[in-house]
Amino acid sequence: MPWYAWLIIALALGSILGSLLLLRDTAKKLPLSDEQLQRIKQRNAEQDAKDAREP
Repeated sequence: MPWYAWLIIALALGSILGSLLLLRDTAKKLPLSDEQLQRIKQRNAEQDAKDAREP
């Protein structure tokens, strides 16, 4: 394989990796109140129970 093909592959992989790292660094956690967290946990428990009943 010619050297410029390796260069293009390296640039593509570097671009993908750089984009993923940038995405990770800019991600922020959602500030949820205690009430919202409780509602989410309750909804998840309800869905788990519903899924367990269904075949």
